[in-house]
Amino acid sequence: MLALGVGCDRGCPPDELATLVRDTLEAEALAPGAIACVASLDLKMDEPAVLGLAASLGVPARFFTPEQLAAEAPRLKTPSEIVLKETGCPGVAEGAALAAAGAEAELVVPKLKSRRATVAVARAPVAIDPAQVGRRRGRLFVVGIGPGTAQWRTPEASAAIAGSTDLVGYGLYLDLLGGAAAGKARHESNLGAEADRARMALDLAGQGKVVSLVCSGDAGIYALATLVFELIDRERKPEWLRTEVQVVPGVSALQAAAARAGAPVNHDFCTISLSDLLTPWETIEKRLRAAAEADFVVCFYNPVSQRRRDQLARARDILLTGRGPDTPVILARQLGRPEESVRIVTLGELTPDHADMLTLVMVGSSESRRLSLGGAERVYTPRGYAKKLV
Repeated sequence: MLALGVGCDRGCPPDELATLVRDTLEAEALAPGAIACVASLDLKMDEPAVLGLAASLGVPARFFTPEQLAAEAPRLKTPSEIVLKETGCPGVAEGAALAAAGAEAELVVPKLKSRRATVAVARAPVAIDPAQVGRRRGRLFVVGIGPGTAQWRTPEASAAIAGSTDLVGYGLYLDLLGGAAAGKARHESNLGAEADRARMALDLAGQGKVVSLVCSGDAGIYALATLVFELIDRERKPEWLRTEVQVVPGVSALQAAAARAGAPVNHDFCTISLSDLLTPWETIEKRLRAAAEADFVVCFYNPVSQRRRDQLARARDILLTGRGPDTPVILARQLGRPEESVRIVTLGELTPDHADMLTLVMVGSSESRRLSLGGAERVYTPRGYAKKLV
């Protein structure tokens, strides 16, 4: 069985590396199907040419530290002082091939070069298990699992969780996964520890693990997707920068609330968080006045908490400057969970006692309507289709 060691300059064209490998295998009469893995230096974990080569061959990519490759120095055929100064090891392609193939391997193709890439091949006397050599590139899914019920969990989210080795999240959100979390390493923390959760997920992925950072609703709506990218951008840790990060969308609380209530956001709408923990109230108030003037349907996240008892009332009063007191308000709490409740009140009736941190408050526009349908009350916001039918 063969291990294919490769090296390349940063930004090497994928076609150049692929052509070098193909020509080498053909010249040496080596079968691509005998390759167990593509191996390289850990600095190349995010190199498109290396990752694309592994994908095209249908084998895993595995990576080694400079120290691990330096340990192969006695077995190298073409060590380089220049490479040693640049990378900390005297040979990338040969060293990676030998490290992946094991202590009893032999180098059957010493380093060959193109303008920006190198390749070498080592043969192992026994089968190579790629899972036992080097490190794979870490992968982080930032997963939105929807409001609660598994029926609102997308197939993509379920696949990400199923393919993960580790799950990171607030304990309640991990509990909502039920049997989908079985067999996964579980890392939980309390509310308010969002940055710690994001760092833990990034650190685990940086170690080569496949991680799902679990968020309620949609990961990109008042959840942790932005925080992950902000931490990567601010702290610039090499292992984070080399990690593959994928945001997996979920059914948002506003979508679930709208569906339960009818069709209130079928026209223009906006979302505003009333929490001033991260955004100054002056900024929130400015956005509220703009929403009132624009007559948007407004979805309030984080409407009240034990500490914050007056923001919802202040938001109500601002919206009342642009729409009437009979405007319908949807109060959707614990959506998708056994405790779910959906109520409809008017904007004039709305008080902080109507909501908590588990409630999404959706305030209709001046055009929103209430409708009694089949013994249940619904809310919809016309978009103008009916006028065209007249």
